[in-house]
Amino acid sequence: QVQLVESGGGLVQAGGSLRLSCAASGRTFSNYRMGWFRQAPGKEREFVATIRRSTGSTYYADSVKGRFTISRDIAKNTVYLQMNSLKPEDTAVYYCAAGTPQRDGISPEYWGQGTQVTVSS
Repeated sequence: QVQLVESGGGLVQAGGSLRLSCAASGRTFSNYRMGWFRQAPGKEREFVATIRRSTGSTYYADSVKGRFTISRDIAKNTVYLQMNSLKPEDTAVYYCAAGTPQRDGISPEYWGQGTQVTVSS
C-alpha cells in the first residue's frame, strides 16, 4: 500500500511562489513514477508534471512549463513542486500521484488527499 501526503498549499498573490511537498510511504520511488495533477472548480483533473524514477527526467504540461519545477529527494521519499510566477488560473486542488509510466506521463494508481492552492489577482 502506498500513502501520499501533500503539504504546502495556501493563498498567494499573482506572481508569487509556493512549494508543494508530497511525502510518500514505502518504496515508492523505486516502484512507481511520481507526478502532480490539479483540479480546478468545475473542471476535470489535469496533469501538471511528472518525474521519471530511473533518470529523474521531468515532463510538464504546456500551461506550467517554465514556471513549475518538479523534483525529488529519494532519501526523504518526497516529491516537490516548486511553483513560480503563479497566475489566478493556477488556482486548484493539487494532488500528488504514484503510478505506472505512460510515455512521458503517468497513469496514476495512488492519490494523495490534495492541497488547495489559491492565487489571487
